[in-house]
Amino acid sequence: MTEQTIIEQILQRNRRALHIFYHTYAPKLARRIHTKIANHKDAEEVLQDTLFAFLEAIRDYTGKSSIETFLFAICSHKIIDYYRRKKILHTVFSKIPNLEALVSPILNPEEVLDATLVKEKVRAVLTRLIPQYRQVLKLRYLENFSAAEIARQLATTLKSVESQLFRARKAFVEAFLSI
Repeated sequence: MTEQTIIEQILQRNRRALHIFYHTYAPKLARRIHTKIANHKDAEEVLQDTLFAFLEAIRDYTGKSSIETFLFAICSHKIIDYYRRKKILHTVFSKIPNLEALVSPILNPEEVLDATLVKEKVRAVLTRLIPQYRQVLKLRYLENFSAAEIARQLATTLKSVESQLFRARKAFVEAFLSI
């Protein structure tokens, strides 16, 4: 199948084309991600985010570059987002008491203000989310539970938790950008 045929078939919801696409590109993406992210679970999450983002952006794919180039561009952005999110989470949810007092001499006043503003913004966004989304995000990113552990905690299926996390992250981003 040509790249254009694969795209057309995926848009027509052809499962075989999606299967071919996945088995052709997912291993390449996984190798790339694992060179940048050591934690296997985090790398897998970035891979899934990349594939979902591709499927959401597939209608914008013009064919000016190869599918692989398009995917790797999305992947690079997802890796950057992962590290950005990790930095924000570390800043916002650090469990070390008085971390700000320890770090503030190192940071310039603008960085201290930025960290404080981000922390306040994240708290405000979390209060805007529906309780179900807030709960799965806190379990995942504050308590560092895996999706399977969250499923056990909430007495639901893994697929349900993955779906909730996907929707909760999307709602968080939308709320974060709207503030």
